[in-house]
Amino acid sequence: MAKDMQVIPGAMTLAEMREFAGFGSATQRYIRRSLDVGLDRGDAVGTWGRDAVEEAGIKEQAKLYMRLADIRKAIPEDCAIDSIENFMPALISLSAYDLGEGRINGFPAYRFLYERLLGPDIRPWLPASFCAAASLPHLHPKIRKTLLQSISEAAATAPGWSTRAPSFFPEWVEKVETGNAAH
Repeated sequence: MAKDMQVIPGAMTLAEMREFAGFGSATQRYIRRSLDVGLDRGDAVGTWGRDAVEEAGIKEQAKLYMRLADIRKAIPEDCAIDSIENFMPALISLSAYDLGEGRINGFPAYRFLYERLLGPDIRPWLPASFCAAASLPHLHPKIRKTLLQSISEAAATAPGWSTRAPSFFPEWVEKVETGNAAH
């Protein structure tokens, strides 16, 4: 006899927060920065650019992330091969850029970022785009190996995917001086 599952308000958000907290600080920073760029959440260059090189990188990312709207529109409604011709190359190309930045060090962080950039309908396509991008020769062989080993068998062979939209979108948090904090 199957039990009815009760959804506890906020439980999924808390699980998403825990997952994000498990990523390294560089990965967390890159995800927050990428969400600012991809979701147009304010001045990403002003918030995240620590030097001229990083500012140039953010501007390049913003140019590439202009493809996000087209990718969202092109997400296939079914798994027919003829429906992926214009969609997968763009997704793989963008994924290759993000993996090439060296801050997304595994499938869980990649999935976390792309679910937020593109929505829940992207989930069935993420294992394939991740594996394709992680296999490209622009990455060092050791990095390719680490990335490809990071996708679990369950993620790679999932029989279905949730349609629930992500609820936690991490953002920049200003540092608070502890000496000036109110008691």
